Amino acid sequence: MAERKPIESWLTDMDGVLIHEGVPIPGADAFIKRLRNSGKPFLVLTNNSIYTARDLQARLTRMGLEVPVGNIWTSALATAKFLESQRPGGTAYVIGEAGLTTALHDIGYVLTDHAPDYVVLGETRTYSFEAMTKAVRLINAGARFICTNPDETGPSTEGPLPATGAVAALITKATGKKPYFAGKPNPLMMRTGLNAIGAHSESSAMIGDRMDTDVLAGLEAGMQTFLVRTGLTSDADIAKYPFTPSHVVDSIADLVDLV
Repeated sequence: MAERKPIESWLTDMDGVLIHEGVPIPGADAFIKRLRNSGKPFLVLTNNSIYTARDLQARLTRMGLEVPVGNIWTSALATAKFLESQRPGGTAYVIGEAGLTTALHDIGYVLTDHAPDYVVLGETRTYSFEAMTKAVRLINAGARFICTNPDETGPSTEGPLPATGAVAALITKATGKKPYFAGKPNPLMMRTGLNAIGAHSESSAMIGDRMDTDVLAGLEAGMQTFLVRTGLTSDADIAKYPFTPSHVVDSIADLVDLV
């Protein structure tokens, strides 16, 4: 096996790696400070499309994690980048929050329910039957179906919530049309993120807490992968997958000295 190049840029998931239920994970602040002081390119990633990068920056700052807006990459931004490359200046019917609608507005998209080019499904805490019905009818009428991410559930203080992937499955069942998912584990999200910071996969690493999104996306994008034990994946879970991370560590604190 060829020896890997030294890690010159870092991509890290946010929930389960840097924070957990609104609280920083020990070592996260030291890791971010080391990254910023090193001058190495880095991105904080999230499949959640609810918030804009500026919103997320403010949330992280309140937790003591100083991450510049330009170092935050969301599935909404990846989706917008994809749509801009596919159909510049297009139209979309959107189910989602400000993170997604802002990203689409910023690339010049018009949001409409009148014969849109795309139906774009993102994360929201208020999925409505009316909106889903409209999405089904527009897709049946010819709109292409795009989804920010395939996560079937999301975390909350009360327990798991249905997420984008679960709602996408409902729409697929009603239309017979499967969506194109722009977020993790699609390596597209990683590659567009790497391009945004001028990094190359051969000298980059991905840190995550999930095998099915973070590790898989990093693997398929050609990066080294680090799985942390502070999130959703246990050691027993790792053995269930036909692929393995490059490294398994207890937490982000174990990676500070590698930067």
